[in-house]
Amino acid sequence: MEDEEQKTGKEAEVGPDGVRRKDWHDYEAMRRDAARTGNGEQGKPFPLTDADRVDQAYRENGFNIYVSDRISLNRSLPDIRHPNCKKKLYTEKLPNTSIIIPFHNEGWSSLLRTVHSVLNRSPPQLITEVILVDDFSDKGTEDSLPSGVNVW
Repeated sequence: MEDEEQKTGKEAEVGPDGVRRKDWHDYEAMRRDAARTGNGEQGKPFPLTDADRVDQAYRENGFNIYVSDRISLNRSLPDIRHPNCKKKLYTEKLPNTSIIIPFHNEGWSSLLRTVHSVLNRSPPQLITEVILVDDFSDKGTEDSLPSGVNVW
């Protein structure tokens, strides 16, 4: 139990309303993320040379997909929450949830980075499923899906 408390924070406590609340943060994962370095880690800019600038990719995606493809899918981000939010306890018994991510002609690296962020930063016992909804992309999405992704 002590290791679990270190990983996820304080032990659950009963609030004034009689509801048990706990700290859902995974502090060990947050420490690992804070120590990471590399392209795009901690939300830092990606250094570009003139040769790296690809205007066509920017016009297609609204951002530089060349750069996006070179940033880890499992990217770390700094914790920018207000200090009071970092101390907040949440109801111990929360319902499971489905996460729905709509997209249209999205670059794969940015879409998969979103999925990684959701899975890495959400308590796994609360996630029932992650649903990606293609909103009529015309880039051949179904043909380029990674293996193991169900298409309905």
